[in-house]
Amino acid sequence: MVIKTDITEMLGIKHPIIAAPMGPFYTTALTIAVSEAGGLGVLSHTEMVTEMAAGKSAIATMKDNMMQVIEHTDKPFGFNIRTSRMEPEAPAFCRKIPKFIMENPKLREQCIYAVTSAGSSRMLPQSKSWKALKESGSNIKHFHVAPALWLADKCVATNVDGLVVTGGEGGGHQSYEKVSSLVVLQQVLQKYPDVPVVACGGFATGQGLAAALSIGAGAIAMGSRFIASKESEFHENYKNVVPPAKAQDTVLVTGAFGPIRLWKNEYSLHHDLVASKEEKMAQEAQTSIEELLEDGKKYELAYFGNIQDGAVLLGQSIGIINSVESVSDIIESVMKDAEKYIKRVSNLVQ
Repeated sequence: MVIKTDITEMLGIKHPIIAAPMGPFYTTALTIAVSEAGGLGVLSHTEMVTEMAAGKSAIATMKDNMMQVIEHTDKPFGFNIRTSRMEPEAPAFCRKIPKFIMENPKLREQCIYAVTSAGSSRMLPQSKSWKALKESGSNIKHFHVAPALWLADKCVATNVDGLVVTGGEGGGHQSYEKVSSLVVLQQVLQKYPDVPVVACGGFATGQGLAAALSIGAGAIAMGSRFIASKESEFHENYKNVVPPAKAQDTVLVTGAFGPIRLWKNEYSLHHDLVASKEEKMAQEAQTSIEELLEDGKKYELAYFGNIQDGAVLLGQSIGIINSVESVSDIIESVMKDAEKYIKRVSNLVQ
């Protein structure tokens, strides 16, 4: 059985499974593995504090990562840009990366998905180089992450090709509304039934994929499930947090772009959560660059293995992930179980 959806057809992928972007970390090997297994691998907006201090820009890193991907797979893949006001390189990123893609025929053929997040959905499509890339014959599609209905409204108004709709269960950056994936997906799909939607936040199994497709989504995006894979670049200590963890072992705290979901440890339990965007902006006005960099180092601590003192990005789906497996086995298992549950539901219709 093959599951075809508007997303698989649009992106030319075998399975309706996409890797969630997981910046500021490297996900190059993971991207290759997910794409090779029939899903869609997505390069994160990699921006390591230690590399920035050495003079390497996120733009140069993305170019290197893209070239590695097309060297090791001929399958479709995508990339992420964080377009937050806290990302000073974001406008240049939106100009230079589309130009880089356009200048490499193999890259232009394989890179078919750009997902922006944590900021404006207008920045990328307003770029002259993005428009030139689209006019060059590229099939690349632009999706934006929407963790709330009002954000989905803004994205649709900017003519995105699709939405990644994520609920509060997900790891990483969240909205202040704290609405669950089940509810926010229904809100968005009821209002925009013709807009392609990727469901994100709490998805890690075939049951989750079957549920998302039944609601009307065309694919799921998984973050924590792919962190706990053999191919991901995350340290073994980070991966091994996942199998024994419970769903309630995460907490929302204040991150660089707003609320962020982290695993409960010494770092996260000593951080509060701001109540609103206005409160967050007031806090930002009093935060120095040095303080931001120091906070960024805490995420790198975890990525490189210090899971007690570092910031460990994980979602509530860790409560339904029981092992660290290869990406191909993860995708095969998710697809097999999704087919089983879809058939079970279809048999209920008389």
